[in-house]
Amino acid sequence: MTPPVTALRNYDAVELRRLDVAHHLPAQADYGEIRDLGGSRIITRAEGCQFWDIDGKAYFDGMAGLWCVGVGYGRKELADVAHEQMLELPYYNSFFKTATAPAVRLAAKIAGIAGGELQHVFFNSSGSEAVDTMFRMVRHYWAVQGQPYKNVFICRRNGYHGSTVAGASLGGMSAMHAIGSLPIPGIEHVIQPYAFNEGFGEDEEAFATRCAQEIEDRILQVGAHNVAAFVGEPIQGAGGVIIPPKGYWQKVEAICRKYDVLLVADEVICGFGRTGQWFGHNTYGFTPDIITTAKQLSSGYAPISATIASRAIVEVLREKGGDFVHGYTYSGHPMCCAVAERNLEIIEREDLVTRTREVTGPYLAKALQRLVGHELVGEVRSQGLLGAVEIVSEPGTNHRFGGKEGKASPMVRDACISNGLMVRGIRDSVVMCPPLIVSTSEIDFMIDTIEKSLNQCLPALRAL
Repeated sequence: MTPPVTALRNYDAVELRRLDVAHHLPAQADYGEIRDLGGSRIITRAEGCQFWDIDGKAYFDGMAGLWCVGVGYGRKELADVAHEQMLELPYYNSFFKTATAPAVRLAAKIAGIAGGELQHVFFNSSGSEAVDTMFRMVRHYWAVQGQPYKNVFICRRNGYHGSTVAGASLGGMSAMHAIGSLPIPGIEHVIQPYAFNEGFGEDEEAFATRCAQEIEDRILQVGAHNVAAFVGEPIQGAGGVIIPPKGYWQKVEAICRKYDVLLVADEVICGFGRTGQWFGHNTYGFTPDIITTAKQLSSGYAPISATIASRAIVEVLREKGGDFVHGYTYSGHPMCCAVAERNLEIIEREDLVTRTREVTGPYLAKALQRLVGHELVGEVRSQGLLGAVEIVSEPGTNHRFGGKEGKASPMVRDACISNGLMVRGIRDSVVMCPPLIVSTSEIDFMIDTIEKSLNQCLPALRAL
């Protein structure tokens, strides 16, 4: 790792931490814990695949921020584009038959990348908003065809689809459902394709069939005439980098077509190169009717997301839908669109999707194999530049420390962070999602640091 770099501004660490506790409510945090710690970890600078905190400590960013910083930090080119656009047209809305040049250009760019029938783009500011747009679009699509009762969504346990009321309801995370009395009505959850936890020892084909069969059974239970869509992430990212068995998505697609159910791919994490193809559905060989995207669309340099719909859906909305009474103040924000377009150009110019598929993705998969056989590791898995290390109390099993999920990974995660590597602990997996620009030597650093951290945590874990 390169030496620490002085931040562009002189920050008073003590004062910022005081203000953080006094006024700032960060996302997905225990506010009492932050108060007791005396403030959050405050980040002041980043470059390439690294960032620095206010105390000058360097970290390798094994999570690409929050699954998003594909082209790495410090891209002056993106800052320049933002500056130029803000001088020319800093803002205008997309309501009432209005558009801006950056929004139109970006929509065309995304349609060209998506290809096929996915040709129509609605802009939002976050992945959660992209999901909300999809939710309303799907229900509207069926309603204008005289089927307002066809409004039930089938999703997966432990899936993640954002933090809004609709998104958190579609997601299958019990901790999120506990806040706000969720899920809302009209949402069903079925098995996740998580063989390590949910498998009965069957082969991939049998497990894929069982998971798909549960979707079909739920459609029949609810009534196909009531089911609007099946929604799933190609790879469940926030659920722990859950990689589906071979054939799973083809089986799911066939079921959706059989019962006239829309197929929605939540590509917020997988989209724009993360899996080694432009989209996760390309990697797994299925064709969705709608996809939701965000994160690597702008590499986190600007808040923007896109809901991308097929020609068939939009044709119905054009002919029968009337006004689609939905939108946000910042839909199609010109600066965000300009930054996103240039970000996609960088991904293309540097051939980062091919590099992920042919170089760094395979290298990560091979490097993870070095952890196989460690007494704390039950499984390693990866696709492209998404990876996970499953922590177990007994080799060759899926047994957890203390007999309960979630005790081991926070400990190992914190050790990794202390050792200069930012990763996440999800359930009992340590997960990683480095920037698309990551080098093979940086991948080695990630895996070596995880191994070091596992060894450091071994005595404390054995004491549980």
